[in-house]
Amino acid sequence: MPGAADLREVFADGRHSWSFEFFPPKTDEGEQQLWQAIRELERLKPTFVSVTYGAGGSTRDRTVRLTGDIAHGTTLSPVGHLTCVDASVADLRHVVGAYAAAGVQSILALRGDPQGGLASDWRPHRDGLAHAAELVALIKHLGDFGVGVAAFPEGHPESPDLEFDAQMLARKVDAGADFAVTQFFFEASSYFGLVERSSRHGVDVPIVPGLMPVTNVSQIERFAALSGTPLPAGVLGRLDPLRDDPSAVRAVGIELATELATELLAGGAPGLHFYTLNRSTATREIYDNLDLSHRR
Repeated sequence: MPGAADLREVFADGRHSWSFEFFPPKTDEGEQQLWQAIRELERLKPTFVSVTYGAGGSTRDRTVRLTGDIAHGTTLSPVGHLTCVDASVADLRHVVGAYAAAGVQSILALRGDPQGGLASDWRPHRDGLAHAAELVALIKHLGDFGVGVAAFPEGHPESPDLEFDAQMLARKVDAGADFAVTQFFFEASSYFGLVERSSRHGVDVPIVPGLMPVTNVSQIERFAALSGTPLPAGVLGRLDPLRDDPSAVRAVGIELATELATELLAGGAPGLHFYTLNRSTATREIYDNLDLSHRR
């Protein structure tokens, strides 16, 4: 398994990446569930894992601690999350230093959502940064880190159109980003459209598609609304009749994710990034369906 510093080598060599994303729990019970998922997914030897910030950067300290714990206490290679939300440049430098001290050498640089959610206006810290491209440049200035950024197959909620969104991704790459990971989506055409638009604007780094397996209809509808990602009629049409049957929803959700992943890989995607929701079972089933252990 490559170390965190070798992500750029993975992509340069044309190897696929398989990665898992977790969120920082708010309770001790939630943290136990997180570590159970981490240990179960560790057996799959992913290329990297990451722990997100909470809404509005609210879990920064917990995220940094958990990322360090993964680096020291597992065989996994963690990528540190970092956002500009409510952070001065001094704060950002401190977090980058904490990641470096923990042995984390790849960072996902994000502007982050407004503290009040997508319905609120984005306002940078008075001593902070306003754009992810600025954060990429800062991280690159601070050390030889591999830097990833976010990409949005359906467009960022604040972008006026998809072309503008591709231009923003190009700005992040121009600032030094080495790869991108997408927001979750449900149709392969959304991803391939993003790749094609971004290429026209000079983006030549790997863009890894993000997948969120559906295990609960109401939950995925809520996440889709919060992220500005539309839930396609075809997907909802397969799930909605099963809404009151959790086991059937879960089975169809895994089927949908497997179909999407298969189409993405066949079309040349450089890997897959799973939003796990701190649970491992659905992700492991999709992994087994795709037989990813033989595609490294």
